[in-house]
Amino acid sequence: MKSYQKEVRLPAYKRGFHLITETILSALPELKSVQTGLLQVFIKHTSASLTINENADPSVRVDFENHINKMVPENAPYYTHTYEGPDDMPAHIKASLMGASVQIPITNGKLNMGVWQGIYLCEHRDRASGRNLVLSAFGV
Repeated sequence: MKSYQKEVRLPAYKRGFHLITETILSALPELKSVQTGLLQVFIKHTSASLTINENADPSVRVDFENHINKMVPENAPYYTHTYEGPDDMPAHIKASLMGASVQIPITNGKLNMGVWQGIYLCEHRDRASGRNLVLSAFGV
């Protein structure tokens, strides 16, 4: 079995949902040597998250941002963790709802996703710095 692991620092993104599939593929060229396996992408933060969804129409990412902001609003009167700003506690909740990792099958050296699927960075803070990802690929 082969295993590869790299830590990648993403640049700062504005708040919203951003496709990062190509960034991940560029950072882990060893993935091409895996015929059958899995890629795990893990984000080392509690106020940003990862998900897989449509990669073609950018309005999907806008709708995601609009909807999650309605689900988890800022300035809720019951938040007690507020010292880092009004976007902080909602960012933690959103990150927990969306998740800290995604797993994708690898087949013949490529991510085996649907034609319309891409990996999203979900940035939930207004002024975040870059984010760290751990990329782990396993397989034969």
